[in-house]
Amino acid sequence: MRLKNVLIVVKDIERSKQFYHDLFGLEMILDNDGNMILTEGLVLQEEKYWKEFLGKEIISENNSCELYFEEDDIEGFAERLENYYPEVKYVNKLMTHSWGQKVIRFYDPDGNLIEVGTPV
Repeated sequence: MRLKNVLIVVKDIERSKQFYHDLFGLEMILDNDGNMILTEGLVLQEEKYWKEFLGKEIISENNSCELYFEEDDIEGFAERLENYYPEVKYVNKLMTHSWGQKVIRFYDPDGNLIEVGTPV
């Protein structure tokens, strides 16, 4: 058995597709009307369908998981993030951990937590 995809819930699938393309270069593989598969195994699921399926409210910024990306040019990424999405909500701007890894943490437009770090 292997992990195939990671699914996140989004309010506006087109806005999220653009966000993940602009910042991470992810491309759409399949658009299945409210469920979109992007490269690297990320799946976007529109909130209205997820709520119907679960029968529960979606809790934004629940901080129970994060998407983690690695980037060699983290300063360039931080600049791109600021230029493309100046309204982004940060957990922490670019910082350096005691072990030397540089990281930045922020929320996507739907409150999904993202961390971008230099390779360890």
